Amino acid sequence: MKYEELTARYPEFIYHGFTIDEQEDGIKVTYHFETVGLTHFYPAWVFPKKGIDTADQTVQAFLFSIGMVELISYWKAACPPHVRVMCGYLSDAQKAWWKKLYFHGLGEFFYTNGIDPDMDGFMTITALDESHRYRIAPKSDLTGCMVPVGGGKDSIVTLHLLSQTGDMGNNRCFMINHRNSALASALLAGCTPEHIYRPRRYLDRTIVELNRKGFLNGHTPLSALIAFSASLAAYVTGKKYVVLSNESSANEASVAGSSINHQYSKSFAFEKDFADYLAAYLPCGVTYFSLLRPLSEIQIAAIFAQLKEFHPVFRSCNAGNAGKNFDTWCLNCSKCLFVTMILSPFLSDSEIKDIFRVNLLDSADDKMRLYFEQLIGLHETKPFECVGSMDEINFALCRAIEKRETANAVLPRLLAYYTALPLYAVHRNEPNRYADYFDEVNLIPDQFKDIVRQGARECQW
Repeated sequence: MKYEELTARYPEFIYHGFTIDEQEDGIKVTYHFETVGLTHFYPAWVFPKKGIDTADQTVQAFLFSIGMVELISYWKAACPPHVRVMCGYLSDAQKAWWKKLYFHGLGEFFYTNGIDPDMDGFMTITALDESHRYRIAPKSDLTGCMVPVGGGKDSIVTLHLLSQTGDMGNNRCFMINHRNSALASALLAGCTPEHIYRPRRYLDRTIVELNRKGFLNGHTPLSALIAFSASLAAYVTGKKYVVLSNESSANEASVAGSSINHQYSKSFAFEKDFADYLAAYLPCGVTYFSLLRPLSEIQIAAIFAQLKEFHPVFRSCNAGNAGKNFDTWCLNCSKCLFVTMILSPFLSDSEIKDIFRVNLLDSADDKMRLYFEQLIGLHETKPFECVGSMDEINFALCRAIEKRETANAVLPRLLAYYTALPLYAVHRNEPNRYADYFDEVNLIPDQFKDIVRQGARECQW
């Protein structure tokens, strides 16, 4: 179905509210959304009981905000131009904040569906009056960190760096619908089971049926959902910091010459916006920042390559986290290839095969070669995945080739192909500008900066 047809047929989307039910296994929060004239949606979350006071208006404000992020997954089926919020107050500044998140967070969705909206006109938000404002009660005794862990290398590096503070016992790990790799990573890093905060999120399957019928579908800003839910988890468990694992490379656009970024809600722009939103509208005492923001993907890979004990358990593949192949490397996507590429300067081909079972850099598959070309910048569009910048990918490949040539090893097929490209001549003699790279544009509190600098200095290049 076409965007113009859908917005005309379904002009209004309503966020009716949410209900809170105490169950034996947790606190269930059920959201109620409606695309007027089409259907109702009832997605739900279940939060651990411990620490949650559902009468606390700060808790309610966070739950309301989680709904504001959650609604976009259902709104996008028909993109109604009017969103009516019937369960809370939003100032004009807040409405503008949410529109900015939706607009940029749906950049990939708009692009892949051939939609060219403008930020002012694609949506109007109305809400209840100021008498429905939530009253926030800040906590002054918060300590320690809440660390979202997804099972990939980035959050493992964050846990490793935080362990250098000697205060891991005061930290907690956060994971939604956790993967086995996330749990294994957290336990290996020294986080005990009782220190892992694990809410469960339930999709309303109605949206799946609409997608099958031809309604619009695509990427949404999941990391924004993590931001609000992890901040709630920090607040109810007494943690001061929500510590993300988003690097400087997440700022790069996915489409050349545009602001379209698959990783928008992992970018510094969102990080800064969210931190400002917390301070202005949810001033509960929680601070949000990314520990890895000063680093590049290749520095993170260099640190991770040394953490051998995590190599058997980590997983960074999204396709391998669905269906029957839960928590595996699918070995058929651009993310699997990218992780292989970024680790290749630091690991031998045999070590790569120990992790993935195969070396994707030795693939003869045409699709893998296309992904390879997209990742190095031979096409207008990067794969819509969380991958590093094109400059550091090219740098990584040159160092991987140098490593194998020094060892008199046969180059895998894609590395051999790369040596025949003009890009190789451009990048092969570049100095290592990543060895002491540190992006000063970050929100890291001063007490954490030294461990990040030290981790970067200890990279084995």
